[in-house]
Amino acid sequence: MDLHYGKCWSTSKKDSWKTVLLLAYQSLGVVYGDLSISPLYVFKSTFAEDIQHSETNEEIFGVLSFVFWTLTLVPLFKYVFVVLRADDNGEGGTFALYSSICRHAKVSLLPNRQVADEALSTYKLESPPEKKNSSRVKILLEKHKALHTALLILVLLGTCMVIGDGLLTPAISVFSAVSGLELSMSKEHHQYAVVPITCFILVCLFALQHYGTHRVGFLFAPIVLIWLLCLSTLGLYNIFHWNPHVYQALSPYYMYKFLRKTRKSGWMSLGGILLCITGSEAMFADLGHFTYTAIQIAFTFLVYPALILAYMGQAAYLSRHHHIYNSYQIGFYVSVPECVRWPVLILAIFASVVGGQAIISGTFSIINQSQSLGCFPRVKVVHTSDKIHGQIYIPEINWMLMILCIAVTIGFRDTKHIGNASGLAVMTVMLVTTCLTSLVIIICWHKPPILALAFLLFFGTIEVLYFSASLEKFLDGAWLPILLALFLMTIMFVWHYATIKKYEFDLHNKVSLEWLLALGPSLGIARVPGIGLVYTELTSGIPANFSRFVTNFPAFHRVLVFVCIKHVPVPYVPPAERYLVGRIGPSDHRSYRCIVRYGYRDVHQDIDSFESELVDRLVDFIRFDGYRTLGTNSCVEVDASRSSESTGECRLAVIGTVAFSGLPAYEIEESVQPSKTVRFQTVENNKIDVIEMEPVGAVEKRVRFAIDDESGGGDGDTHSAMDDRVREEIEDLLEAQQAGTAFILGHSHVKAKQGSTFLKKAAIDFGYNFLRRNCRGPDVALKVPPASLLEVGMVYVV
Repeated sequence: MDLHYGKCWSTSKKDSWKTVLLLAYQSLGVVYGDLSISPLYVFKSTFAEDIQHSETNEEIFGVLSFVFWTLTLVPLFKYVFVVLRADDNGEGGTFALYSSICRHAKVSLLPNRQVADEALSTYKLESPPEKKNSSRVKILLEKHKALHTALLILVLLGTCMVIGDGLLTPAISVFSAVSGLELSMSKEHHQYAVVPITCFILVCLFALQHYGTHRVGFLFAPIVLIWLLCLSTLGLYNIFHWNPHVYQALSPYYMYKFLRKTRKSGWMSLGGILLCITGSEAMFADLGHFTYTAIQIAFTFLVYPALILAYMGQAAYLSRHHHIYNSYQIGFYVSVPECVRWPVLILAIFASVVGGQAIISGTFSIINQSQSLGCFPRVKVVHTSDKIHGQIYIPEINWMLMILCIAVTIGFRDTKHIGNASGLAVMTVMLVTTCLTSLVIIICWHKPPILALAFLLFFGTIEVLYFSASLEKFLDGAWLPILLALFLMTIMFVWHYATIKKYEFDLHNKVSLEWLLALGPSLGIARVPGIGLVYTELTSGIPANFSRFVTNFPAFHRVLVFVCIKHVPVPYVPPAERYLVGRIGPSDHRSYRCIVRYGYRDVHQDIDSFESELVDRLVDFIRFDGYRTLGTNSCVEVDASRSSESTGECRLAVIGTVAFSGLPAYEIEESVQPSKTVRFQTVENNKIDVIEMEPVGAVEKRVRFAIDDESGGGDGDTHSAMDDRVREEIEDLLEAQQAGTAFILGHSHVKAKQGSTFLKKAAIDFGYNFLRRNCRGPDVALKVPPASLLEVGMVYVV
């Protein structure tokens, strides 16, 4: 299937308010499921510490004041008004911030960056970097390689905590919702009912993931909307019925009174208060599915008021019930009138399932992004929707999350410990977002550093305060996300480190192009029928695994294509700009290079479409190249003085998947512009390829090429000869396709160099090779037919 790139929903300035409001309504079920169920467990988790509710109401009013200002400052001011604007072509999340920083500053550790990638329409910069005075922060970041690594570790830390949140949020949400049964049965009985029921619901939730969000998503928005209206109604009822003056507790003075009275116990209780903002990160992470305006409207005018009324209602009820002292009684359901308690319980369970679903889907998405950046072992990614981009399902991760989620539920058995763990994970993600947004303000928005520092200090101080309170509860559950993050970060960093080392090995051991062009019958090399697709990580040169293949099997295919599957630091690559195609050597050698570019939110094309798609793009390139080179040589050699290869690669052209479709045979309409057709020169550097772009033309022009069987005019002979060459080359390509396609992949074994440190040997020889053997192989990830697979054994000494 050919998935549409870009956002699932997009609005232009001409869109009506009706469309925006519809998007705001649809965002309720996807974005706010987690945030809307926090009233189930905030007060219960907060009073699970040493503080107790007293007749002076200072504790309950202080907690309400903390909740109000936390919801106001973090989700409303920080996310809605600042962070949501730091999008990456409409996409949000940790990787969106990292991607924006990498495009504006050379801090990425991925070694296959090309200048040609900057020609992508989604690789847009707000202002050309060379016309701006680079800030000292940018210069400092680019200068020190250690800061590049530190930035990546920061991003990986945020990613790991999001995965940890995907494990903990479903557990605490469903457990808190089901805990309402404790008011309808004795304490001895409900502890034997709540855990099994919670585990059953969790199993059902994870078992339904393979159907995809779109199958059950139509229920999500109504459920969350009804739940928010229910919270508002209950809140208003409790306020007017029990304590209409509870609004006075919104004054920040009550926070001071609370901390003055409770001291250390009050500070530790902040770990429960911070749970009121769990799910706030989803507003930014799910930005690509909706719009900034829709998410802003939904939160500001519905979610935020409903949550404030819910917390005020609970506080109003508790302020008139001083006999409630312990966390077993201080909970959401105790403030619900008994006549509607069962309907509210059922609705809360449905809402908790929606909240769990949202964070699980987000976990799948961020793991897929990590995989795209080479930071996570290859896993199976299933697309659950033909129409909605980005809805995916990862079976291995799903079942692992389910097992761990059930283990957490059975192991902790209460909201206190699960809340401690969840709070630390949530606050760590928010701290990472604050740090990255501060860099975006300086590097991408070109704002004064003092503004970024003010943002960092203001919101960072709030989050560090909550983070310290969560960290204090290390032995009471907060150890779980830390342990999980260390484990995942080790896996991700080892995989990323070994991936870079493999690329550097390939780069240093690549073969010159003149070696390939010299292969022929004089050396005993035969050209056999068919197409040979040689997969490589290199964007230039001939990989060592191909030379090894030819050395042991002195023949290669009549048509040879070096394919590089490459991920670029943009969320999506438009299909019309996905393929970058060029020749290797003269046209009669029938050798090509094809760079297939994907964004970090893009998904690879499905099953068997890639081979035929690639051949179609090669046909389009042959036609395009035939007319582009009228009166010129079809291959432009690289300046030998600037390259170690005397014979270079020819011009590369962006060949779109839709550019030539639907046109008559030999009729091409293409837009030729500097960003579309470029001439490359390859420059050797110590570790990476630096590719310089030379524009073909200074202005954009539209050219239409048409071929008739009978060419006329003064240049008829030239056109006829050109037609014959193009037709012959296309016929050779199609005949080779009919003869069969072989996929040539390297089967690698990586080992550390002699003399390497013990840590490096452990990471490479044991860690990486263990992961490589137990994850999906490149042939499966690239969907290579087993009957057409040729694997070339390679030992990488890094």
